[in-house]
Amino acid sequence: MAEQTLEQIAERIIVPLDVPTAEAAIALITSIPQVTFWKVGLELFVSSGPAIINALKSRNKKIFLDLKLHDIPNTMAGAARAAGRYGVNLLTVHAAAGKAALIATQAAAEAGAQAAGQAAPQIIAVTLLTSISSEALSHELQVSTSVADYAQRMAQLAAASGLTGAVCSPQEAEQLRQDCGDDFVLVCPGIRPTWAQAGDQQRSLTPKQAMASGANYLVIGRPITQADNPAAAFERICQEIAA
Repeated sequence: MAEQTLEQIAERIIVPLDVPTAEAAIALITSIPQVTFWKVGLELFVSSGPAIINALKSRNKKIFLDLKLHDIPNTMAGAARAAGRYGVNLLTVHAAAGKAALIATQAAAEAGAQAAGQAAPQIIAVTLLTSISSEALSHELQVSTSVADYAQRMAQLAAASGLTGAVCSPQEAEQLRQDCGDDFVLVCPGIRPTWAQAGDQQRSLTPKQAMASGANYLVIGRPITQADNPAAAFERICQEIAA
């Protein structure tokens, strides 16, 4: 990994706004001013709608709209067209929706953004949720392939469909970087510093390990947001990556 400044490292860490209200989200944003990239997930978006997007944009923050769209192509395209109007930076879909849905989503997001005079979001495909273990994949979902092979196939499907990148476990990042090339954007949740609890993440690495494996962005939530001092925890992670 090329040497980076602390500011450059900070720009590659996405912090989730995993809170139930816009008021709680704004309080968290205010408490960690050095964070430039925030993730808006289902809970917050359902509760607050576009208002939270507008609040982030007014503060010049980058936005990862993590809705994980997964439906028939027409429905996914409609949602992506609407999301494209918001001017967000990243938007997630499930690769398992299939190639037709992924292609339709990409085209619709671009059309929505163009109609609103916004830059189109990068569409990022979820390969496999990091909470799903190999046992769950095999026994609960009845998928006979390994976790690594499944993630690889989903990332390759995303690339073949013209998507910008994929969400993947940091443990799969190195292989996907080799498979999909340097321009393919890899967003890795399931990141846990050595001093943080793993929680429900089954396939995690430390921030430094994930960066070294080829991740473009790290999604780091509870080790930062549930720390006694979130701003200090964020700074500590940046320092550990730089060390």
